[in-house]
Amino acid sequence: MEQAEPRAKRARLAHDDRKQEIVQAVLAVCADQGIEHLSVSSVTQRAGCTRSLFYHYFPNKDAALAAALDHTIDLFIERLRTWNAGRVQGDIEGALESISRLLIDMVVNSPELPRSILNNGDAVLYTAFVHKVAERCARYLCETTVIEFGKRHEILIDHVYETFYVLISGLILYIRSHADVSVDVVKDIIASTLHIEGFTSKYPERHPER
Repeated sequence: MEQAEPRAKRARLAHDDRKQEIVQAVLAVCADQGIEHLSVSSVTQRAGCTRSLFYHYFPNKDAALAAALDHTIDLFIERLRTWNAGRVQGDIEGALESISRLLIDMVVNSPELPRSILNNGDAVLYTAFVHKVAERCARYLCETTVIEFGKRHEILIDHVYETFYVLISGLILYIRSHADVSVDVVKDIIASTLHIEGFTSKYPERHPER
């Protein structure tokens, strides 16, 4: 006989689902009406919930917006995980090209919420968003891809996390204002910043292990 799921676990799942519904409502309001129209009332109306339920999960609309931004960044990290799992071990040039394409796509075709922030001209909020993206992406890469690379090759940069943070945040802002940038340019910037251009066909003479 199948054992019933513990009541506490069912309650926790229901709690998570309700909270996620409110986050999705925040995203929907920003996408349809713009972030300037985000309010507790607009979110509760979209989510079909009461204000008291909203305040059970979030103290104010800014906290709900922060949760929606975190959800958006979660999607970015998931795409990074997919990229990392799918890249061919040892094919550094191929990895550089695929991560460059991914980064351009993530910025140019960014979700509605970041675009809504930009359209509203909220530079402070967008800067905070870029900071969080760069921070989490840099930490993920340092804890996975960089460690795997270091098992086979010498890492030629100091301050690895900081370098990745500056690289990612800088590229996001650059691509944001230069949407027509080519994959080759982004690839060259990444390779030269990380001192791995010698692993590419463009600069084989700079290979660190020659």
